[in-house]
Amino acid sequence: MIRICLALAMLLLTGAVMAADEPPHQILVEDGDIQIRLYEPQILAEVEVAGRMSSASGRGFGPLANYIFGGNQSRDGASQDIAMTTPVTQTRSQEIAMTTPVTQSAAGHDRWRVAFIMPAEWTMETLPVPDDPRVDIRELPARMMATIRFSGGPNARRFMRHETELRAWLDMNEMEIIGEPVYARYDPPWVPTPFRRNEVMIEIANPQS
Repeated sequence: MIRICLALAMLLLTGAVMAADEPPHQILVEDGDIQIRLYEPQILAEVEVAGRMSSASGRGFGPLANYIFGGNQSRDGASQDIAMTTPVTQTRSQEIAMTTPVTQSAAGHDRWRVAFIMPAEWTMETLPVPDDPRVDIRELPARMMATIRFSGGPNARRFMRHETELRAWLDMNEMEIIGEPVYARYDPPWVPTPFRRNEVMIEIANPQS
């Protein structure tokens, strides 16, 4: 825990989080705050947590931060630090994935998968193994994602409102949705709320495939 706090303090002082790399992608279509992007394959470090959207994000961050700040074992037995990228993503666990519109349950016992995207230079073979068994490492194929960007506090109401807007745009443009929504946060909590970047991302079918 001390190591994580010190590392986060260093990130705060250097601004490293705000300058973190984004996953490689191409922008294919842009319409206001909406983009269609083609993402290269990605590797995620994920943890599954329970609770409402906002609290689940906080619970998931700790184990993932511990992993990238040295809570791991490389192939030679040493721990390694892993650079942080943006965004931090959050999706509903597939076991309870819901049809649209996605809402918070009344009881607030949703399950979520919170993820850090690993830097592009790492592979499944070279990434260190997490010390925490709750952290899962998995690979995603190349994907076409529809995204909508908005600023402000990343609360559930804003995410749901923009998800509805994005789904309406996709329906209007006859694009096929093939994945569950991903809720993405790009900025750390100390960035002033009006300047925080957030996105809803939904995988769509590639018309060329």
